Amino acid sequence: MSLPLDTPQGIANTLGYLQHHLHELTERQNVSESNINSTLAALTTQLQQLTQLVANPLSPAVPNTPPPPVPSPLVSPPPAPLVRQTRPKLSCPLDFNGECHNGRTFLNSSSLYICLAPEQFHDKQERILWALTFFKGGHAAKWSENVFRQEVDTGVFSIQTWGDFEQQFWLHFFPANVEADAINALEGTSYHQGNQMVNDYLDSFQALVSDAGYTDPRTLVVKFRRGLRLGIQNQIATMPYRRPADTDPDALKGAKGNLAVTSK
Repeated sequence: MSLPLDTPQGIANTLGYLQHHLHELTERQNVSESNINSTLAALTTQLQQLTQLVANPLSPAVPNTPPPPVPSPLVSPPPAPLVRQTRPKLSCPLDFNGECHNGRTFLNSSSLYICLAPEQFHDKQERILWALTFFKGGHAAKWSENVFRQEVDTGVFSIQTWGDFEQQFWLHFFPANVEADAINALEGTSYHQGNQMVNDYLDSFQALVSDAGYTDPRTLVVKFRRGLRLGIQNQIATMPYRRPADTDPDALKGAKGNLAVTSK
């Protein structure tokens, strides 16, 4: 129960109440100002953070996972050293002057070179032109000159293939009657060994047989033995073993190493 205000005690109580209430109001005001300041500071901090995010957007967060293991590189075995394939050095044909006795040798050596080194020629005609470069002197040079002169006159090179070249070569640079001449030689005695080595005699005999077209084995053996020197014929007839058969001309080639190969 409140005291009358006109009494000193009433006035004192009233004054105390008012002071207490004023103190409470002051504290409440201080607390409110502190809360407002804290709230303003928090808002200011958030605003600054939002401003930074707008100016510098962050990349999406990547989970911090360890990188996959890097496989070790495969080690290949060292390459095998290249082995360069070499071929024996080829010899060009000798110069040809048109003499018939050298015709076969020139044609054979030319054909062999072309067979072993075909990559050196771009086409068939280049093979023919290459062969004609060896036609030097005599009938061969004149014939080659006529071939090129004909090309100038007609605009066409008359020899188109290597087969055409061989045919023309046979026609102009081989004996006219090769087969007949070989048969006559084998039916006579001009082919006999004489003072030749056995190897030389065998080579010339085989050339004559090829030109003559003889194929009967017994005929070949008989004519070959008949052409040998008498002393070598006797050696063959009295051989204790490995005596060549009368029907095997190839056996004579194998037996030549056991024969006397020098003139006595």
